[in-house]
Amino acid sequence: MQTLTLQAPDDLHVHFRDGATLAETVRATARVFRRAIAMPNLVPPVRTAGEAMAYKQRIIDARPDGCVFEPLMTLYLTDAIDAAEIARAAAAGIRAVKLYPAGATTNSEAGIGNLDSLYPILDILQAHGIILLVHGEVTDRSVDIFDREREFIDRHLCAIAERFSDLKIVFEHISTKEAAEFVAEAGANVAATITPQHLLLNRNDLLAGGVRPHNYCLPVLKRRNHQEALRAAVVSGSSKFFLGTDSAPHEVATKESACGCAGCYSAPTALELYAQVFDELGALDRLEAFASHHGADFYGLPRNTGTVTLIKEAWSIPERVNIPGVGTIIPLMAGTRLDWKMQQPSD
Repeated sequence: MQTLTLQAPDDLHVHFRDGATLAETVRATARVFRRAIAMPNLVPPVRTAGEAMAYKQRIIDARPDGCVFEPLMTLYLTDAIDAAEIARAAAAGIRAVKLYPAGATTNSEAGIGNLDSLYPILDILQAHGIILLVHGEVTDRSVDIFDREREFIDRHLCAIAERFSDLKIVFEHISTKEAAEFVAEAGANVAATITPQHLLLNRNDLLAGGVRPHNYCLPVLKRRNHQEALRAAVVSGSSKFFLGTDSAPHEVATKESACGCAGCYSAPTALELYAQVFDELGALDRLEAFASHHGADFYGLPRNTGTVTLIKEAWSIPERVNIPGVGTIIPLMAGTRLDWKMQQPSD
């Protein structure tokens, strides 16, 4: 196979950031994806429908000329959110809210401390048909960082998914065999996004032979057996698993520091990275459903019109991305040779 044409895909988990960074991140995502779920963990967070609509306009204003890309907005779930704000969000067409356990990842300090206190809010989300996006890790310092996703399932997610069976839940950027099994066995209301880094890398790529800060993300990379479980999940054909890059740019100095930031910037080569995985697994025929169908169907969105085409051509990921007024970002797997390359998408 020398070309691969797919129905236009969606990225259902992106950190665009804000300000001067948007010119780069929006362009990089919009070059291939027709829609993307915009994460709300700005500083300060996007907590109201009004703030979400203002952020959406900033993303739209950053689109390249003639671009039809559509950002899909979310709210940052806090203890202060109420029924009236959820109703305003639903009326504004906001499709999801994001649950960050307080302190779990970048800009999550305003997240939820006591998840049990959320149950009345989850009832309201369920009533309005708003999807719950979950960063599924406990933040208890007594729990090993490699076990925090599994512990979150046991402590919280099993009970939430069972009690709120009509609430759609996306278990974001899953990183373990246990998470893949939980999603596969859960009700039809539960799905998951899987990132390119968790498919392509394991914790040896983070720690063996020296610390590689640009491979540091949260949830942290796990053992190879977990990586293999995720690779099996994406090519299984199950509609419960779909594309969400968790693309998250950080300027190089904030990654290469004594306390480096979590996040991998994959947007410039995201679909090519996924194609690499599916090709390695002999499952290129299943990439379209994973990238273009499963997520749209779960979110209740029409599948996109138009196509994108990848060609079989060896090339290397650029070593760095320079953003005027921001600095330098090292993209995920910088310098790595890939076998698939994007062709100009059609309308």
